[in-house]
Amino acid sequence: MTNVIFSKALLPGPRSRQFGFDLFKQSKDDYLGHVDRLKAEFGDIVMSQVVHEKVVDIHHPELIRQLLVDNADALIRWERGIDVFSKLHGQSVLIAEGETWKRQRRMLQPGFSSKRMADYSMLMCRASEVAFKDMPSTAVIQLDFLHWAHQLTMDVILQTLFGGSQTSMLTPTLRDHAINAVSTMSKIGMQEIFWPCSAPDWMPHKAAKRHAKKALDGIINSHIQLRRVQMQNGDVVANDVLGMLLSVRDECGDRSALSDSEIHDQCMTIFLAGHDTTATALTWWAWLIATHPLVAQRATEQVDEVLQGKAPSYDDVARLPYLNSTLKEALRLYPPASALLSRRTLRDVQLGGWTIPKGAMVRVTPWAVHRDARWFAQPLRFDPDRFDAEQAPMHRHSFMPFGTGPRACIGSQFAMTEMTLIAAGVLQHFSLHANTMPEPKFDLLLSPACTAPLELKRRRILAQRQSRETTDALFMNINE
Repeated sequence: MTNVIFSKALLPGPRSRQFGFDLFKQSKDDYLGHVDRLKAEFGDIVMSQVVHEKVVDIHHPELIRQLLVDNADALIRWERGIDVFSKLHGQSVLIAEGETWKRQRRMLQPGFSSKRMADYSMLMCRASEVAFKDMPSTAVIQLDFLHWAHQLTMDVILQTLFGGSQTSMLTPTLRDHAINAVSTMSKIGMQEIFWPCSAPDWMPHKAAKRHAKKALDGIINSHIQLRRVQMQNGDVVANDVLGMLLSVRDECGDRSALSDSEIHDQCMTIFLAGHDTTATALTWWAWLIATHPLVAQRATEQVDEVLQGKAPSYDDVARLPYLNSTLKEALRLYPPASALLSRRTLRDVQLGGWTIPKGAMVRVTPWAVHRDARWFAQPLRFDPDRFDAEQAPMHRHSFMPFGTGPRACIGSQFAMTEMTLIAAGVLQHFSLHANTMPEPKFDLLLSPACTAPLELKRRRILAQRQSRETTDALFMNINE
């Protein structure tokens, strides 16, 4: 591990004659470009004064480790971000602080372990297979991949949250309502987060936000109530996420269960964080595969060799290392949560020879760290071999699409399993084609700025597989 010692005591950074309003505008208009410019001019640690706020940007992996791991107890999340997100997520594990967060985290952690992934992956595969069967049967498809990925990942969320009991409530209409509600709430959250305060949600111009939240609340509460009734009737708790949330107990505490409000808030966070980020990550991966045919060929060959014509399953995930590397490399270049690691210091924090003052807002921007040539040679190049197990290890904290430290995303393994299964299915069914990559647009997530379609061509191997299935079916009919 690299030991980084800085000798200067005063933090470098830009000076503003406009009380920092110019810096605020630059950040609001082009956050990622603004952070890149600060890094290029001032280095690995930069302090900007924006009115009364001291904002410190950190770009070196070792300093990030010292901040988010060694000094985790000296940090809370940025209050404004939490204020905005708590109105969307409630007091879920993503939002809670202190003992409430510790209790939720330790209760939920076993539910997102590798032991539970096999159960969840069956529900993921069920949703994926339906999505592939419902696609147009033409040889070439012009597809808005982001829209398709949103539909598929919402189906996956609905299945993994509620699908273990196979209730009739899992419908395409419900999915579309949920997608629209999530999109509305995410856009409004992004608009609010750059302002010091928000108007009350009861005001007339907040109607869209109220309606979106009401829609998601209705979906979540109806499933919780239905499952409670099923449990009272003696039905077995399903092996989905809702079943896990209802059955989990605080084994290290008083063996208490999660309250209905806590269960609701965890489900809301899974809706808002698990659906949109995964769809966005898969879309960037698809565009990269479509514009890098040699990588696509190698990944497809591995998928064909491992799957042998059958649909992907959880046991196949570990047998697709190169495909997994293509996903990680996509997350490196285009991390959906590219700029959301913001903390407030509760005391002075020492990082090397620097002192971060108490009360400062500290930002870590994965986009900037992931694209640093010191940690990734030719950083703008799409090179999945960076994540080959035999390659020299990179600094652990130079790659953090799911955050890092104690508050790293609890659902990271869930997300990687889901993306690997879906990506394997995509390459098994189609070859992807495009001429150029879309430009990134930073909203609440890092999304493609354009909605140009990807070209998907059905593969002959799939046609052969379908032919075999048809022949087998005819043979069975004849025997009957």
